[in-house]
Amino acid sequence: MKLSVITICYNIKDEIERTCESIVSQTNQDFEWIVVDGGSTDGTVDILNKYKDKMTVYISEPDKGIYNAMNKGIKRAKGEYLNFMNGGDCFAASDIVEKFYHCPAYGADVVYGNCEIVSAKGEKKPADIPLFVNKLYFL
Repeated sequence: MKLSVITICYNIKDEIERTCESIVSQTNQDFEWIVVDGGSTDGTVDILNKYKDKMTVYISEPDKGIYNAMNKGIKRAKGEYLNFMNGGDCFAASDIVEKFYHCPAYGADVVYGNCEIVSAKGEKKPADIPLFVNKLYFL
């Protein structure tokens, strides 16, 4: 597999289903899905269990925070590309993975696209992402 989708979450039962549906509804399913839950106690695990058969790796245990959880996902990823689709996030459309595999930049070290930030009230605004990124951008 070329793509690993990594979802990290903790106690977000009201948002995790949207993330799961966004991932399982992709028209191209040529990716592995790694879920790292920090040991949720609010019902998040019950929702994740509904999608367990679509997950390649599922971990639910306490961790030391967001970066520790991300690193757990990275260590288990087998894809050449990593996509962090964290709990509460979702793909903009059901054909994003398909577009990824056919984009002109496929094969680059980093591939990214437009992103929208959606507030709790549903207000949308584009994220401020530069046309080209370098090492300093990631720092």
